[in-house]
Amino acid sequence: MSSQKVFAVRGATTVENDNEDEVITATTELLNFLISKNELDNEDDIINAFFTATKDLTSCFPAKAARNLGWTNTPLMCSQEIDVKDGLEKCIRIMITYYADSKFHQPQPVYLKKAKSLRPDIQQ
Repeated sequence: MSSQKVFAVRGATTVENDNEDEVITATTELLNFLISKNELDNEDDIINAFFTATKDLTSCFPAKAARNLGWTNTPLMCSQEIDVKDGLEKCIRIMITYYADSKFHQPQPVYLKKAKSLRPDIQQ
């Protein structure tokens, strides 16, 4: 019997400006932290990745950062985050679903920049 189990991990970051370079750079940084902390080195272990961006980010799809990292066989989806009054602006969120060894793995979420305010309970 396989010890592989399905997990999901979340992360978020922010940008100062809505331009493609900044969105891709910030998303790549977030993905690299998520990959490192959760040992997601093998694309075959990744089931899918779901990206959201707040309504003030329209310059590009954040999923482009994953494609730039070589995730060519992973289903990626982008959507607009719901617009909550007084919500965090210029925020990119990611949820990655993946397989990992169920005996030893604990998903490690990553929150960067102003997005740290979304999860003050997580020490980074």
